[in-house]
Amino acid sequence: MDASVGLVRALLPTTVALRVQVSSDHRSVAILGDERMGSAVMVEPGVALTVNYVVMGGRSIRATFPGGENCQAEILAQDFESGLAALRVSRHPGAFAALGDSRALRKGQEVFILASTGATERRVSTGVVTDLGPFDAYWEYMLESAIQSSAINPGFGGGALFDNRGRLQGITSLSLGQAGRFSMAIPVHLFADHRQDWLRFGRIPGRMRRAWVGIYAEPAATGVVVSGLVPDGPAARAGVQEGDVIVAVNFAEVATREEMYRQLWERSAGSLVHLGVVRKAERLVIDVSSGDRAEFYA
Repeated sequence: MDASVGLVRALLPTTVALRVQVSSDHRSVAILGDERMGSAVMVEPGVALTVNYVVMGGRSIRATFPGGENCQAEILAQDFESGLAALRVSRHPGAFAALGDSRALRKGQEVFILASTGATERRVSTGVVTDLGPFDAYWEYMLESAIQSSAINPGFGGGALFDNRGRLQGITSLSLGQAGRFSMAIPVHLFADHRQDWLRFGRIPGRMRRAWVGIYAEPAATGVVVSGLVPDGPAARAGVQEGDVIVAVNFAEVATREEMYRQLWERSAGSLVHLGVVRKAERLVIDVSSGDRAEFYA
C-alpha cells in the first residue's frame, strides 16, 4: 500500500510536534531524559492524543503544527495502564482526526503512520497489521490487545496510526526493530471508551489502581528475571535485587511475564505483595508494599 498523497495531505493539519521540558529532579529523567521530542494528533478541538512517556513530568510542553503555528499545551489526562496521554492545546488550526473502531481491525489490513520528525517536518510509513494479540513489556506494562504492524515508526513516539480511509486507529508507542521491522500502537478505543471521564476527571473514576512494584522484568527459562529496578521504587526499597528470578507472586507460581503481571494486578495499589524469588540458588519471599505508579510519577 502507498498511502494516498491526497489523504496524507488532508491529515497533516491534525498532526502535532511536541517539545517537552521536564524538571531535572523528576523521577522519569534518569531513563527518559529532561528534554523530549514527540508526536501527537488532534482528536477534537483543543485536545491532542499522544503517548504518556513523552509528556510524563513535563513542566513545559510546546505544540507545533505543520504550518509553523505553535502554542503551549498542558496535560489533561494520563493513563499508565494504556500508556496514553491527552493534552489541552490552546490554539490550533481546527482540524482533527476521526476516530476509527480499533476493535474492528483485522490482520493484513492496510495502515500508515504519520509522525513528526521536527517542529514542522512530518514523515509517513505504510504497512499492514501483523498482530492484534496481547503485548507485554519489561516496565510492568501489558495490553490485552495491541496493534502491531509492518509500518515502521517514521518519527517520534506518539505518531498517529491511520487506516486507508484516514480514520485514527492507534497511537504509535514503540519501534520493535529488535524482533523485526514493525511497530506497536496503542488502540484508540482505550481512549474512546472513556473519553468523557478522561477529559472531565483526567482519569477513569472508580477503576481500581493496580499494584505497582517498580521492576524491569525480562523472560527467563525458570521464571522472570529482574533486569532493573526503579530507583526508590517499592521493590528497590523492599530489597529486591537485579538478577533475582521471580518465580511466584502472592504464593502463586509464575512462569511468564504475563502471568506475573496478572498476579500483581489482582491487588490494588498500596497492597502488600509477596514476591517469591530465587537468588543464588536460594529461594526467598520478599514482602513489597506496592505503590501507585501515577502517584509515584506525579
